[in-house]
Amino acid sequence: MKRIKFLIIILLSIITIMYSCKNNNDIKADNLTEVKTVESNNNLVPKQDKKDTVFIDKKTDSNYNSVSPLDLLKQNEKAIVTLFQEASPSVVFITTSVYQRDYWSRNVYEIPRGTGSGFIWDNEGHIVTNYHVIKDAGKAEITLSDHTTWQAELIGVAKEKDIAVLKIDAPKDKLKPINIGSSNNLIVGQFVMAIGNPFGLDHTLTTGVISALGREIQSQARIPIRDIIQTDAAINPGNSGGPLLNSSGELIGVNSAIYSPSGASSGIGFAIPVDVVKWVVNDILKYGEVRRPVIGVSMVAENYTKGFGIKSGALISSIFPGSPASKSGLKGMTNSSLGDIIIALDDKKIKNNTDLILALEKYKPGDQVKLTVLRNNKEMEVEVVLGASN
Repeated sequence: MKRIKFLIIILLSIITIMYSCKNNNDIKADNLTEVKTVESNNNLVPKQDKKDTVFIDKKTDSNYNSVSPLDLLKQNEKAIVTLFQEASPSVVFITTSVYQRDYWSRNVYEIPRGTGSGFIWDNEGHIVTNYHVIKDAGKAEITLSDHTTWQAELIGVAKEKDIAVLKIDAPKDKLKPINIGSSNNLIVGQFVMAIGNPFGLDHTLTTGVISALGREIQSQARIPIRDIIQTDAAINPGNSGGPLLNSSGELIGVNSAIYSPSGASSGIGFAIPVDVVKWVVNDILKYGEVRRPVIGVSMVAENYTKGFGIKSGALISSIFPGSPASKSGLKGMTNSSLGDIIIALDDKKIKNNTDLILALEKYKPGDQVKLTVLRNNKEMEVEVVLGASN
């Protein structure tokens, strides 16, 4: 009896499996019919133009190889790529070296010193960079975007602005001067990009925004550089001297320094504004140095003025003969009295010697200024026609 029941169960299982297989075949047939119907209906729908298609099948699209990579980028990406391609030929790679004599053999060897960035200023082959990039260098070489290398000649420097001008004798067809903009209308949040050679990696692009304006950094001459541009575009060692550009590809600053405990980029970089760079470079090209307006005095060092009880102002130590200060009647120190204390230049308050130096930068030789001075504790005004530093 048990065998009969067992055989019946097996028979029912076989029948069930056969019935299931039949239903599955019917479903597949129905699906095939539906697919054919859909395909025949799709013939009525016009095909989309492949130019409007964002994703392209490399295997099926015969025109894939003719599509430019720029066509696959978004509009803002295209703009950045275009700006870099147009501006990068103006950026150069600077390598410096020093000459050192061997103590035992007395032979002179050329020792690599450092690297940095710069940019082409004009068609005459003038290159602008930071002073600290070429400081103490015995030799400097410029590598252009086409990887040709040229020996550089030093034209002049401005330590107090961290600017240096070099010159190479390259053919004009190899020189593409950078587009020069302005820094007097910059705003925080404005897009910027930096091009340079960090760690010797040539023509590296970083982007960011202007983080702040009116910053102050110390120059190689220990005189503050004011109105500095702060940016979060990555500036690493080797970027120094490279250009900071706006969204039009115009020069708005020269990358100069970073604030970083580690020495690498931490999102705080500083650039010298191009309006300062312009007048500094023009003076160097014209005179070989920066011609500053002067009044013709020497000042008492600030750490000594406090000993005289002077809390604010620039104390005159001596007057140069025949100088604008001498002609205007300013007084220097004598054995029995202090010199005049300059407390204002026109409407600008003068708190110390540095304030006076930076205030004079706003003027040109030949300009007339009004100095407010303290003489024997009495305030008086003196008109001075500024002279030139030469």
